[in-house]
Amino acid sequence: MTERPAPMPMDPEIAALLRQFGLDGPGPDTPPSVAEMRAGNRMLSLAVAPDPPLAVGSVADGRVAGVPVRVYRPEAAAGPSATVVFFHGGGFVVGDLDTHDGVCRRLCRDLGAVVVSVAYRLAPEFPFPAGFDDCVAVTSHVSDSIADYGGGKLAVAGDSAGAGLAAGVALAFRDEGRPLAAQLLAYPCTDLSGGGSHPSRVENATGYLLTTAEVENDIRLYLGDDAAAGGRAPASPLLAGDFAGLAPAVIGCGECDPLRDEGLAYADALRAAGVVVRVHRYPGLIHGFLNFDSKSAAVEAAVGELYGEFGEFLG
Repeated sequence: MTERPAPMPMDPEIAALLRQFGLDGPGPDTPPSVAEMRAGNRMLSLAVAPDPPLAVGSVADGRVAGVPVRVYRPEAAAGPSATVVFFHGGGFVVGDLDTHDGVCRRLCRDLGAVVVSVAYRLAPEFPFPAGFDDCVAVTSHVSDSIADYGGGKLAVAGDSAGAGLAAGVALAFRDEGRPLAAQLLAYPCTDLSGGGSHPSRVENATGYLLTTAEVENDIRLYLGDDAAAGGRAPASPLLAGDFAGLAPAVIGCGECDPLRDEGLAYADALRAAGVVVRVHRYPGLIHGFLNFDSKSAAVEAAVGELYGEFGEFLG
């Protein structure tokens, strides 16, 4: 049995926040129901969201390619605006347009970009590839109608499972010869094959909000009856094999995250293929840190850095 190293120190502001919500103890002995998972994720996400919400030019719900979306537009600006299609995290099982409303508002405000947040179908009701197909469909529609969404450069972004979906969309766009300016991948889930070669799955198995057991349960629910899909792209972008010609990437991983090493491995794979990559490994930060920017100075600095570098590719 692999021995787990000594725990890494967590950012004290995040640690205090987890104590406040009673989330600093060990994970449950048995997995919660899907309904309980969704309710808990929504409760925490809304509790840490900026209040009042960050102001942007406009926010409107609608549908694109039959998929529910929320479109954030910046204050009026002279000339074209970049467009970011955003995919929320949540292990392919939880999360929605509301849980990442604050993230998308900040992307819109900081980048001056139109942000299209995608409510892709979730497992287990809709296992792979349903959610991925939704993400490709929305991004393709936006690409084909870019004049309606800012008229500037197009990029994809996401966190956790959503970052894995964004990476998969970037692979699909590369294969189809569609232009994509950049991809922002926050603590991406890139390897659904079992993760045996990623030490962070052991080092950060418990004690940092997201547990390795929860990761494995989410993957099982997402893949459903097609577990073999986890051994290849697009479900596992890290296993694509060919990364040449992909859009430049900004990748940020927290030190205290069971998914840390597969995100770093994806950065290494892109760089080895000649892709422009900016990668950051943030001490003390946990999985899901994008949502905590208003509660932690360390997260605020990390998010500012990631969004700033992402914006450089969209100028």
